[in-house]
Amino acid sequence: MTLAPYGSWKSPISSDSIVSSSIRLGAIAIDGGNVYWNEGRPTEGGRNVIMRYDGDYSEITSAPLNVRSLVHEYGGGEYLVKDGRIYFSNFSDRCIYRKIGEGTPSPLTVEGAYRYADFVWNRSYGKLICVREDSTETGEPINTLVAVNTANGEDIQVLVSGADFYASPRLNSTGDKLAWISWQHPNMPWDGTELWLADLVESNTGVLTIQNPQLVAGGKDESIFQPEWSPDGNLYFVSDRTGWWNLYRTSAEDMTIQPLCLMEAEFGLPQWVFGMSTYGFTGDGKILCSYTQQGKSHLAILDPLHLDWGLQEIDLPFTSISGLRCEGDRAVFHGGSPTEPTAIVLLNLTTGTWQKIRVASDLQIDPHYISAAQPIEFPTENGKTAYGLFYPPKNKDFQAEASEKPPLLVKSHGGPTASTSGSLSLGIQYWTSRGFAVLDVNYGGSTGYGREYRDRLKGNWGIVDVDDCANGAKFLADKGLVDGDRLAISGGSAGGYTTLCALTFRDAFKAGASHYGICDLEALATDTHKFESRYLDSLIGKYPEQKEIYIQRSPIHFTEKLSCAIAFFQGLEDKVVPPNQAEMMVDALRQKGLPVAYVPFEGEQHGFRKAENIKRALDGEFYFYAQIFGFAPADDIEPLAIENLL
Repeated sequence: MTLAPYGSWKSPISSDSIVSSSIRLGAIAIDGGNVYWNEGRPTEGGRNVIMRYDGDYSEITSAPLNVRSLVHEYGGGEYLVKDGRIYFSNFSDRCIYRKIGEGTPSPLTVEGAYRYADFVWNRSYGKLICVREDSTETGEPINTLVAVNTANGEDIQVLVSGADFYASPRLNSTGDKLAWISWQHPNMPWDGTELWLADLVESNTGVLTIQNPQLVAGGKDESIFQPEWSPDGNLYFVSDRTGWWNLYRTSAEDMTIQPLCLMEAEFGLPQWVFGMSTYGFTGDGKILCSYTQQGKSHLAILDPLHLDWGLQEIDLPFTSISGLRCEGDRAVFHGGSPTEPTAIVLLNLTTGTWQKIRVASDLQIDPHYISAAQPIEFPTENGKTAYGLFYPPKNKDFQAEASEKPPLLVKSHGGPTASTSGSLSLGIQYWTSRGFAVLDVNYGGSTGYGREYRDRLKGNWGIVDVDDCANGAKFLADKGLVDGDRLAISGGSAGGYTTLCALTFRDAFKAGASHYGICDLEALATDTHKFESRYLDSLIGKYPEQKEIYIQRSPIHFTEKLSCAIAFFQGLEDKVVPPNQAEMMVDALRQKGLPVAYVPFEGEQHGFRKAENIKRALDGEFYFYAQIFGFAPADDIEPLAIENLL
């Protein structure tokens, strides 16, 4: 092994290889035994393509079609496959497109100020039911559930209206009952939602209406996730009424609610996007479900007729499982592990055999360059415990002097109601194979540890998350695992806010990078999209009544406290965190004389999708730390313009 300082190691995991060999694996569907998925391609400008696997691979939507919805800005639920028909939302014109059999996709609806997502097809009435976001009027968009006539896309009927948000319209097998989730400001869907059920009736003139609506479950303090109809006509759903997202069902006769498997585990997820799924029904009437405990995913079978048997675990090598879909004796899901990239996995429930039909990266890496995630717990404020995934440096070709400790990059995930994943991330391995240690923090407020842990952030955003990131870094430094004088923190979106708060209000870190992060909470409260426009009510307090708290927790107002270097990476078409947020902070650092870099990206929204921008952000951040921490990168990296660098 070659002796070289941490950070200067030569790695086979380059930014070029990451973007050229990697794709984003999106929503999965299974229909008629065929598997479909939405595939994001950085090398095609971030275009999203529906793919099919039926033994062979087929590209279903060709350029310039881009299968993506921006309902709630985050989208999801952008396509539906049913009985060989495909309906999808196209990014550029916002229209619903239809593809029947091997025919060419064609627009069903007309272009306008509408967005569509979360589709379900009512075969009986020839209607496509979905969530519509209407921006034809000034002010907030109006969200409704609508029925789109598949014979005439201009015939669109509003079925349900009045709530601020809707999700998960679900039809029973006969198509005469509709269930859905709704919620009101200021709740987010993981705070409290309502599950509704109604009869669906079509008049002689073809008008579809709902009748006898009734509230099944939920409320302002109970989060409902993924309603589904079983083949025998019962309505199932996930609720966190016990403090954990567990499975329940209602009786078709009297609508009584029965828990199926109460346990301290999460069968639900924060609904940032539409179409999320953690369970489904198999051909023999059982439930295949995924759940999370202590940050690790499990897959199991639950028999509704024999609940006393409990969960029957399926032994698989995946620690991260999501997007689960079932049909007959087959299931498909996203599966990943600490040493294998996420893949679309097809599982035969009869034989127990499985195969990967698409992998997020075809980059072949010697495992001696891979740093496997190590779950850690560490003490944080008020005698509590926080969680994270630690990745020590690893590269079979290099080692550092025994007296040297590695620099640490703390990663703060977005959301903030989200969580880290232990699946192999080439973005993390990029750092560890060059000699950095990485701590991916599941700070208080993250999902996967029950509602109490999730609620730690209520009223405490910018405090609890920041403390947990700083304490995680301190924990590793005190154990001698990292260099306490070379600590950096990085995050995107809400994780960027945590990053900027940590760099402003704490003295744990010497440098950091904000990727489309928030620095002014007032600006966010008054200049963001509908979905998150009242999110800060619970995370910070009501605005403008509690304006002073917004000011106190906004890094932009306390730049005099800054004493470290920061790099900013920002999409110029970002509607979630507008670019003026980054630009205000850059100006403040520039005037203070601190090292600062600003990299704006034309044509990018919230998150980077183009290969050249993903590469630039990754290499640029590494180059930035090299200049601040004083090591020489082994790669020939395009220099980043750093102002005030001495």
